[in-house]
Amino acid sequence: MAIDLRSDTVTRPSEAMRDAARDAPVGDDVYGDDPTVNELEATAAERVGMEAALYVPTGTMGNQIAARVHTDRGQEVLLDEQAHVYKWELGGLAQLSGLQVRSFDGGDAAAPAPEQVRAGYVAESLHEAGTGLLALENTHNARGGVAVPPETIDAAADAAHELGVPVHLDGARLFNACVALDVDPERMTREVDSVMFCLSKGLGAPVGSMLAGSEEYVERARRVRKLFGGGMRQAGIIAAPGLAALDNVDRLADDHANAARLAEGLDAVDGLRAPAPDTNIVQVFTDEVGLSADEFVDVCEDAGVLGGAHGDYLTRFCTHLDVSADDVDAAIERIESAMAER
Repeated sequence: MAIDLRSDTVTRPSEAMRDAARDAPVGDDVYGDDPTVNELEATAAERVGMEAALYVPTGTMGNQIAARVHTDRGQEVLLDEQAHVYKWELGGLAQLSGLQVRSFDGGDAAAPAPEQVRAGYVAESLHEAGTGLLALENTHNARGGVAVPPETIDAAADAAHELGVPVHLDGARLFNACVALDVDPERMTREVDSVMFCLSKGLGAPVGSMLAGSEEYVERARRVRKLFGGGMRQAGIIAAPGLAALDNVDRLADDHANAARLAEGLDAVDGLRAPAPDTNIVQVFTDEVGLSADEFVDVCEDAGVLGGAHGDYLTRFCTHLDVSADDVDAAIERIESAMAER
């Protein structure tokens, strides 16, 4: 049986989550009548220190709603050149909200220094639409699951606010960052205006993400969710597993330990380079052995380990709640044997 390390989105709902879905009290969420969704939204908002939250089908939708609510058409979004909202959301900023992008290089920090925020800022004028939003990401997916410290988030957000620019945090794996840095979620989001986090990755829910902010902001976001086709009816059936998923935060430390174990094992394989990860994302570089990421992924798949190509010579593996330490050891052994047979 293949060991699936393509993403933490491949997790399967637990029996407890399935039971919660079956037994959930429901109502029409577009009318605000679903008690389970209402409970999830209130719980999520409290967890990240915001006034209100909105249940959305996906993290991508949450990010795109956030951008639409914060900005006016034609404005620029200042973001990292490797940001998920920029690279992996089908140009949604342009297609859905008429926005332009101005990027910075977040580098190893995976976030901008205050001077980068100031340098990237464009003032509104007769000729320029101006900067409408600063978008940050934590953990940073494309940069290897880097956990960005709250002080770094604060400094970037403060610089943006001094310029009158709101800040959105793509926190798809926010709780991974919090566990890795031993920081409460509300501390991580203290200086941002909105935050999205996923229930369907390391937390293990089958579907759903949360977008949180002020009460006024979330009411505006609710209208945009409807516009984007995200208004749901008896959504308590999928919200109930999301509530259960919030109990899985502490166990993310197991995923981080397994990722460190995986990286150490693969880094010892001749021709592979796997830096120690902050969280649950392991990056493997194959340039030294002259094997493209696509080729390496094929080698791994033939050996019974699934991963994903994320660059010419960069492969990503994600640990998650369906992967044990024994699975990690087996993955290392399979990949090591496959590479030795090449």
